[in-house]
Amino acid sequence: MEVRNYETVFIVTPVLNESQVQETVEKFTQVLKENSAALLSTEAWGLRKLAYPIQKKSTGYYFCLSYTGEGNIVDVLELAFRRDERIIRFLTTVLDKHAVEYNNRRRNGEMNQQKAAKETEAVAQ
Repeated sequence: MEVRNYETVFIVTPVLNESQVQETVEKFTQVLKENSAALLSTEAWGLRKLAYPIQKKSTGYYFCLSYTGEGNIVDVLELAFRRDERIIRFLTTVLDKHAVEYNNRRRNGEMNQQKAAKETEAVAQ
């Protein structure tokens, strides 16, 4: 099978405390590692308001996992999401080469550096 780049965003229920939320995230990163996926990054987006109530909850903890693996890794991960009642929603996308490059630049802090340099130059003049 072909190795692809994936990104999964999932929402954890807001009724958990901070340690339970971290435990939940570690569970899913462990699922990825056990199934020979290479975890590229884990981003915590924090507690955010939902666009509409889900399971009578209006907020949730958002997390984003970026990883590479074979196609069956998505099925394994999504099955684990469905079995865990702490997960409200999840979405997995396959990233093309442009999205992978964009994510790498964003993670390295290269976004908006040219814009900031131009603004600094304009202020100096």
